[in-house]
Amino acid sequence: MRLWLTALLAVIARENLRFVKQRGRFLAALVRPLVWLLVFAAGFRAALGISIIPPYQTYITYEVYIVPGLIGMIQLFNGMQSSLSLVYDQEMGSMRLLLTSPLPRWWLLFSKLLAGVIVSIVQVAVFLGIAWIYGIRMAPLGYLAVLPALVLSGMMLGALGLLISSTVRQLENFAGVMNFVIFPMFFLSSALYPLWKMKESSLLLFRICAFNPFTHAVELIRFALYGKLDTVALGVVALCFVLFMAAALWGYDPARALSRQRR
Repeated sequence: MRLWLTALLAVIARENLRFVKQRGRFLAALVRPLVWLLVFAAGFRAALGISIIPPYQTYITYEVYIVPGLIGMIQLFNGMQSSLSLVYDQEMGSMRLLLTSPLPRWWLLFSKLLAGVIVSIVQVAVFLGIAWIYGIRMAPLGYLAVLPALVLSGMMLGALGLLISSTVRQLENFAGVMNFVIFPMFFLSSALYPLWKMKESSLLLFRICAFNPFTHAVELIRFALYGKLDTVALGVVALCFVLFMAAALWGYDPARALSRQRR
């Protein structure tokens, strides 16, 4: 058990050290959602024709509404960024050394996943602090209740990143794959606009958004910030995490990788 804990702490420390050294990554993680919050919110609000949104038996401003979606954006990009480092580690050979350690492969990948989630939560905390200074504030209980939601949604999105990284062997290919995953998941969700608005525009797009796992991650975070629990979103996010993680473990199976190399 001590060896397992040592490995977990080592992976977390390595990921956080890498994050601290990559200041551009931290700034990019904050600038992206802040631009959406401070600049594009007014434009989207005018384009959608809404200034207040009435879900959950209350009225909230559009800026407050998109905060959970932008938190999801931070976690989505961070999950893909962590996966990018895995692709790099595979090219350099360090990933092979990690997976050949005496510890179970699932524990090593889980440690990597948890390390990325911790980094994303730090980014989210800074983003919420800036939003609070800007005047976009949630109930005090919401800031505490959102923590387990952030952990679960971060694990799900990180597991998706692990799955993608298990299928990509070169850094050059990963950027293209990210574009085909991140942007459709983000825009075809409830991150920027309510699903009822999407349903008014297109029933097909509404169904795609409702099927999107990222939508449920955003809704889980949104309800948690309001001090509520969306049981459907919780179940979908938990199920997707299990499926993505299982597929990632299969993708990182050394026997499968050796068989592919022989071909």
